[in-house]
Amino acid sequence: MQPMQRRDFIRETFARCLAASAAFSPVGQRFLSAQEVSARRGMPPLKITRIRPIQTRAGGAWTIVKVETSEPGLYGIGSASDIFRHGSIPAAVEVLAQGLVGRDPDEIEDSWQASYMSSLWRNNAITNVALSGVDMALWDIKGKRANMPVYQLLGGRCRAAVPCYDHAREETTFEGVEEGVRRSIEAGFTHIRVQLGGYGGGGFIDAGQGERPKGGPPGRVFDEDLYVQTIPRLFEYLRNKLGAKPKLLHDAQEHFSPVKAIQLAKRLEPSDLFFLEDVLNLEQLSWYRMMRQSTVTPQAAHEKLTSPAEYIPLISEKLVDFIRFRVAKVGGITPARKIAAMAELYGVRTAFQEGGDNDPVNFAAAMHLDTAIVNFGIQEENHFAPEELEAFPGAPLLERGYLYPSARPGLGVDIDEAKAAKLLSSGSSRRNMPRYYPPDRKIDGTFVRP
Repeated sequence: MQPMQRRDFIRETFARCLAASAAFSPVGQRFLSAQEVSARRGMPPLKITRIRPIQTRAGGAWTIVKVETSEPGLYGIGSASDIFRHGSIPAAVEVLAQGLVGRDPDEIEDSWQASYMSSLWRNNAITNVALSGVDMALWDIKGKRANMPVYQLLGGRCRAAVPCYDHAREETTFEGVEEGVRRSIEAGFTHIRVQLGGYGGGGFIDAGQGERPKGGPPGRVFDEDLYVQTIPRLFEYLRNKLGAKPKLLHDAQEHFSPVKAIQLAKRLEPSDLFFLEDVLNLEQLSWYRMMRQSTVTPQAAHEKLTSPAEYIPLISEKLVDFIRFRVAKVGGITPARKIAAMAELYGVRTAFQEGGDNDPVNFAAAMHLDTAIVNFGIQEENHFAPEELEAFPGAPLLERGYLYPSARPGLGVDIDEAKAAKLLSSGSSRRNMPRYYPPDRKIDGTFVRP
């Protein structure tokens, strides 16, 4: 071999060795494909260096997960809030961190599967919330790396804006409810949820009223027959006063025996609801089969499920018209988009759950999914106090009933940790402090399943 040929051979062999070593991913313990090497050209290999929970809002009701990386200044945030079990979330996040620190943050699906299977008892509500926070944060990081909003990574926009439904103020009279609906209409909302007071309102018997057994509950009690009579009359009143234009919704909050639930849905048919939400409790979901055969009132369910697999019967049998869940409760963006895709195949639309106890990060994650999916139905609104928006710069803002996705990379929302810490003692959100949730009772003392 000539000297020139030897030099070329050595140079080519050395280059191949360098390419092979560069294509090995020590974090995932595997070799990268040529396409992955090409895609990552010019981008340094990343590792997750730290995962930590940040608690904010009054009493620590909100938990935000921050995932930090080996690239200085590059991090992502996700929502892991649970108002009822807030004290358990940080410990669950720390357990997940044991298996995720050192991994490549780009490998979201692999990280999700590893975390999901890291406990023998899967579909635990607390673990799923913690996993949601990590998953959202990884999508946030990927969006920042790609310099794209998350909805672009999910396939791009399907709509210019995301319509939301408002909550009419919880009045206890028909006239008060009407005024609340009119205020929502004036604010630009076309979809409005209507309740007669709080959950179960319209079915309560006041303290000291009714024929009570000795030793029975002395306070107010719930009567499903009264509710089934009152609520259809409320919607009949609203339609007579407001006409057919407003799209009205109602949350039954699972207060009924199955037959009474069907009776309620039947009696609401003339009022043409946009949907009736969670009329059956978790233990009686199979009754949706009878519901589907008995009434044409659109059904929305079920925000209290936490596993993607639990939604399969509701979707595959076309038992509901809208699938309800909070992105931060089912494991994050990764499983939420799979549930939405499955629902699309069966003609079921989405109605992601928010509520006043929810945080701006989950609100943003839901908005990104809403923007990118074809079978979007409606998004629940959320209103945040000015000091809460200051702690979460970039949080989505409602403009006359619509959310307008921005072009900011990732989820588009950040956390100011100093201002978030001040929210822990903020008086504006005291009503959403962590708390025990006492179920309502019937007149004989039996609990009503919420």
